[in-house]
Amino acid sequence: MNRRAFAAAAVLGSLAVLSGCSVTPAVPTEQNIAGRRVVGTVTIAENFLGGAGVGNGTLTFRGQSHPFRLAGTVVGPGGAARIHASGDVYGLTRIEDFPGVYTQGTGQRGFDTRRTDELWLQNAAGVIMHLRGTQMGATLGLGRDELLIEMAPR
Repeated sequence: MNRRAFAAAAVLGSLAVLSGCSVTPAVPTEQNIAGRRVVGTVTIAENFLGGAGVGNGTLTFRGQSHPFRLAGTVVGPGGAARIHASGDVYGLTRIEDFPGVYTQGTGQRGFDTRRTDELWLQNAAGVIMHLRGTQMGATLGLGRDELLIEMAPR
């Protein structure tokens, strides 16, 4: 998928989420990973403007690096921010289960100017990411974010 098509898919996905048409997994928390082992790691860089953001990242899984692209939404007016995050991956058994829509629903509500944050995200395949990161800028949201992840062509 080229950049323009990816951006269009992200916008359409965001509209579906906001209209209540998407099927989202349960919001993950620390309790979801109790007893599970880390199977991979991720790093993410994302730029937000308004209610949407785009960026890229790398998944390290079974000793191999897998680049990916992402488009994110924040439910609410949004803002302007640059986000860098990294963290652990749980519940991934096949690389094919990594792409998709990840939901986070335990985030900051209201005007967020924090420089550091922690996010729990999960996709429909049950893959969970626990991210810790930094933010430069500010966002205004309702505590729910979504990321659309697509593996980058090799």
